[in-house]
Amino acid sequence: MCEFKAEKHFGDFVVWRADSIPSYQLAVTVDDHLMNISEVVRGEDLIISTARQLLLYEALEWEPPSFYHCPLVLDEKGQRLAKRHQSLSLRALRESEKTPEQIRAGWNK
Repeated sequence: MCEFKAEKHFGDFVVWRADSIPSYQLAVTVDDHLMNISEVVRGEDLIISTARQLLLYEALEWEPPSFYHCPLVLDEKGQRLAKRHQSLSLRALRESEKTPEQIRAGWNK
């Protein structure tokens, strides 16, 4: 279990954008609530977003779902797989004949 303090681990965050669109944090919180989502699985890189969303759940007096943050799949350089890094897609990784264990281990086998 993780614990965060808003003033210590992150500052104020946008809830409603200047262009009259709800922020990601608010949109995903409302969306999950309206769909009765009970469990959310995300990468560990989104743990601070979850902390912000939990504050929104509390402010809206809604029961939050359970959250799980899993480790990211990393490439051989230790970078997370992402389009911005021109990483291989999961499809390409499957086609590379690497086993899931090798992929999870950062291809160190």
